[in-house]
Amino acid sequence: MLYNVGWRTLAYHDQTRVDWRMGGDRPLLTHIWYPCDALAPRISMFIGPPDNPLFNVGEAAPDAALTEGQFPLILISHGTGGIAMQLGWLARALAAQGYIVAGVNHHGNTGLEPYLVEGFTRVWERPRDLSTVLDRLLDDQNFGPAIDQTRIGAAGFSLGGYSVLALAGARLDLGTLLAAYTDSGRPLHLLAPPEFPNPDELIRQLEAAAAASEHRQSYRDERVHAVFALAPALGEGFSAAGLAEVAIPVLIMAGAADTNTPPAANAQHYATLINDAGLIVFEGAVGHYVFLAECTEAGCQLIPELCIDPAGVDRKAIQQQASDAAVQFFARQLAVN
Repeated sequence: MLYNVGWRTLAYHDQTRVDWRMGGDRPLLTHIWYPCDALAPRISMFIGPPDNPLFNVGEAAPDAALTEGQFPLILISHGTGGIAMQLGWLARALAAQGYIVAGVNHHGNTGLEPYLVEGFTRVWERPRDLSTVLDRLLDDQNFGPAIDQTRIGAAGFSLGGYSVLALAGARLDLGTLLAAYTDSGRPLHLLAPPEFPNPDELIRQLEAAAAASEHRQSYRDERVHAVFALAPALGEGFSAAGLAEVAIPVLIMAGAADTNTPPAANAQHYATLINDAGLIVFEGAVGHYVFLAECTEAGCQLIPELCIDPAGVDRKAIQQQASDAAVQFFARQLAVN
């Protein structure tokens, strides 16, 4: 059976970490998709100005009553500079199959806030965000009792792919990442994603962070039992030793023509070094941003680099294949014992 999909936003915080911009507690604004009352009315959801939206996120029933019962939970993590709603296509597909899906907007690295260099360099804060949101959800009076704590997974796109692999036990080494660029003669400025406007400051802080140890720590969350990574980033920051501790099922997916996170150095690199990891590569002209939500006409006009796919690439069809693969993967790996 397919469930009606509800949607809610909860403003969680982490009292142990700071808001880099405002001071106080770190914000963890979280969108939740979930099985809901079959009769709850749905509305069309969009990203962008209400009078000129850029992305179409599909339909959901805002604040609808959660269906009674217990459901598996999937944490989702957006890409660099993005927002959780851009993975609404995946969240809705999973929720319709009986999952609770929670996507946090990563502070300093989300389009809902002004970008901060810390949000683009202190990437290990992202898996910590996901673990903290999991804590909050399990304590939540509404969602906590409805979560089957033995059936928790995670899915992420781009830098979110790194984030969920970190939950699986992957250990990043920024020194390894920087060396991969310098050894190959590539300028370090290429490490700066197109979303961030000040590459000099980003590289300076990356080099400073590489001299510390936080990035090399394990951010494994033992409650997470399976991970689905779409076009994961930072592959060159991982040696075989850095991925040796990943011991849960992993499925990786990417487009062959991805120039933001080229598969050879990222998706395929991860899949080769993670024991028994699955890998699906869409052949042809499938690129990086095919995993973002479908764009409106305004989005295609204003941000064509994110919205317009090459001729012959059907974003909706690719996302259908990706969501089908995710549903099958999590159904298999999070099956009731």
